[in-house]
Amino acid sequence: MTNIEEKKDIKSLTLAELQEALQQFSEPSYRAKQLYEWMHKKLAADYGEMTNLPKALREKCRETFDYTALKAVKVQESRIDGTKKFLFALSDGNLVESVWMRYKHGNSVCISSQVGCRMGCRFCASAVGGWERNLRPSEMLDQIYAITRLTGERVSNVVVMGTGEPLDNYDNLLRFLLLLTDENGLHISQRNITVSTCGLVPGIMRLSEEHLQITLALSLHAATDEKRRRLMPVAERYSLDELMRACTYYFEKTGRRITFEYSLADGVNDTREDAAELTALIKPMNCHVNLIPINPVRERNFRRSDRRAVEGFKNKLEKNGINVTIRREMGQDIDGACGQLRRRHLAVQSEGKA
Repeated sequence: MTNIEEKKDIKSLTLAELQEALQQFSEPSYRAKQLYEWMHKKLAADYGEMTNLPKALREKCRETFDYTALKAVKVQESRIDGTKKFLFALSDGNLVESVWMRYKHGNSVCISSQVGCRMGCRFCASAVGGWERNLRPSEMLDQIYAITRLTGERVSNVVVMGTGEPLDNYDNLLRFLLLLTDENGLHISQRNITVSTCGLVPGIMRLSEEHLQITLALSLHAATDEKRRRLMPVAERYSLDELMRACTYYFEKTGRRITFEYSLADGVNDTREDAAELTALIKPMNCHVNLIPINPVRERNFRRSDRRAVEGFKNKLEKNGINVTIRREMGQDIDGACGQLRRRHLAVQSEGKA
């Protein structure tokens, strides 16, 4: 695999770090802020667009730094709701996918945090094929930047819920959040950012201490250790008791309620008994439940729960005082679930080489 760390990654630098890095060129200090704004506010795809910077400085930067600018390999648009799914090529040839969704409250982008995933959740296409590498902060940012450039519309909300486990890429995730919310860049509010995890307890505890105002979404999918272990290998490492303690700690430290993501699979975790067990597990907590009828994955044998089962599950939770919604399904006709577009593209490439 190509070594992408040979040059310093300029788009992953904070403004202070960029100011320090540019000192080697003996340029006025204001040049760093101009360059930073071109990258993070004007979303320049290349140094050539930075017209108020001297050509000599742009050439020095091109020679000295790596500049992340993702290339769209494939774009799919839903005929149902206008949702757009993007497959981006990284500089080393790897692929990541992102989704752009239009809501009444603004445009939302769901981004990936890794190439592939090593968590192995049973009904997720992202884990099929395993993990390749972590994404750099710039590669997470530029999914948003590239989509903004391609759609011509501002992004209001960001969800780190695509391919990968964000807390498995903790340091890069934290820097990404710092840059995304910086007033000198896009300046997206922390309250408009959601980070999803399958349940890495040490990462949740660590994130609790960062004093961020982001929403933490936990992929729960089962309310007993036995059933969760069958669906999610991470449950072999961390019990539900440990997980609930971590979630409670996160709320205590941040004041932000937890969102529990619960994917419903027919006959697997969608029964009245499952709803009762889920209620018992989370009722004491300040939380919200997001029910998600699963998107069938070719490599897995799970089927989505029918509408009646989903509504029944929701009603059971509501009667017990649980705040719950059914996720609005977006992009069903365009490989909408995490990892599906990338898997399909790689399969076509593989068949073409055969």
